[in-house]
Amino acid sequence: MTRLLRRATLVVTAAGMAVCTAPLAGQNPAYEELQNFSSVLNHVRLNYVDSVSYRELVRAAIDGVLRSLDPHSYFAERGAWDKRAAFEAGEAAWCGITLERVGEEIVVLSVDPGGPADRSGVRPGDRLLTVADTSVAGLSAVEAEAELIGDEGTKVTLAFERGPRFEPDTLRVSLERKRPNARSVRNVRLLDQRTGYLRLTRFRADAGEELRDAIERLRDNGADRLILDLRGNPGGALNAALDVAGLFLPKRAVVFRMFGRKADTNAEASLDRAGPFQRMALVVLVDASSASASEAVAGALQDHRRAVIVGRRTFGKALAQAPFFLPGGDVVWLTIGRIWTPSGRSLQREYRNRTIEAYREDAGSPDRGRAADEDGAPGEEERGGVAPDLPVERPGAPPAWWSAALEQDLQLAVADSVAQTLPESPESRAEWLTNPDRWGTALLEPFMESARAALGPLPDPESDASSTMATLLAARVAEVRWGEDAGLELRLSTDVDVLAGLEVLSR
Repeated sequence: MTRLLRRATLVVTAAGMAVCTAPLAGQNPAYEELQNFSSVLNHVRLNYVDSVSYRELVRAAIDGVLRSLDPHSYFAERGAWDKRAAFEAGEAAWCGITLERVGEEIVVLSVDPGGPADRSGVRPGDRLLTVADTSVAGLSAVEAEAELIGDEGTKVTLAFERGPRFEPDTLRVSLERKRPNARSVRNVRLLDQRTGYLRLTRFRADAGEELRDAIERLRDNGADRLILDLRGNPGGALNAALDVAGLFLPKRAVVFRMFGRKADTNAEASLDRAGPFQRMALVVLVDASSASASEAVAGALQDHRRAVIVGRRTFGKALAQAPFFLPGGDVVWLTIGRIWTPSGRSLQREYRNRTIEAYREDAGSPDRGRAADEDGAPGEEERGGVAPDLPVERPGAPPAWWSAALEQDLQLAVADSVAQTLPESPESRAEWLTNPDRWGTALLEPFMESARAALGPLPDPESDASSTMATLLAARVAEVRWGEDAGLELRLSTDVDVLAGLEVLSR
């Protein structure tokens, strides 16, 4: 990529600071711009109709500067940063939600499987409105997340918006904070005699080692092909992404490249050893909540033709950030580099000079409203993210009132009562797991009756939403009657992405 720059003359002072003596064409010298800013600040302080403190004005200016750069650079006060650090160290509890700023909104990027938010029906793409009845307008994603972190067992009430913005559904949930699961790898199991499955939920520092151990256990049990689930994985440490991708690639393979303004941010991440599973047939599942390090791994495996990517286009966040600490303890988190795949693809979605509507999105939409090419199709670079080799439509989601029903434990009342009527025998288990028609009559119909009695008149859900609700209820029955493993088996056996992955591997 070639970029033409108009250069100014630089003089290095005795202190080693470069001073611009000839400004770029059409630009004022830096001191004049700072003088303008100071003058505006004073005019506001002296003449604005309401009294405004310098702190408010400076903070608003800092936020404005950082938001003009990209959606992922932000300022965090010391309290919010300390809360986040306590959570990362495992010393604080959370609600099981990862947030991201999209335009002017705080959006749920991912939901921790089995966490408080997941159990209450919160979904990726939900737009956060309030925390404890206080609006999150104007907050960065990290500040909003800090409000969700606290002591284990305490509760916080959240309000969300879902669906079309002109006629949205609203949902209100009360979540009990829980300590996060310390493991990155979950749900390790054989889907059949040859196919291993596991889910990587986050790229913590030891994610590569965890994943290696889990795959070795699967291989010892006969697996020679693998489905790696990165859906809902919001990312994490880039070093962990290098470790994970390195399990499947040959020595000296490039995993990603990073380019930044400063020389020390330009780097090529390649492997110094061969991966132990580089000959294992591999499918990787992704969706719109797969972000950052997840996209680096999926992009690298796709570029090297090492895996088939199945699911939906990923989020489109391929920037590297670093914290810079201020004297008072506050933190500026800045983008210092862009991540590129081995073949030279930038996975970062377009955000500059775009309207808010241009990058608002439904978490399952394949194109997400990006700018269009001349033929009207969204441009590949403007969409961002990793496009799957095998696209799969997202299954129907439950309606918004499903969360209100979960708040009243209506699903437990119905599912648990049905579970108690079923024999514990292996034959009964197998019959239940493979008979979806039974789930509708035994579960969905009585659940709808209970929901209408508790919540008032409700429309009949769409057929795909009904199927999803019946499956969730049936999985609860399986967990209560035959244990957690039975519930997981039911969910995976009906998962459209997993089924598509199995089809790919069978070919």
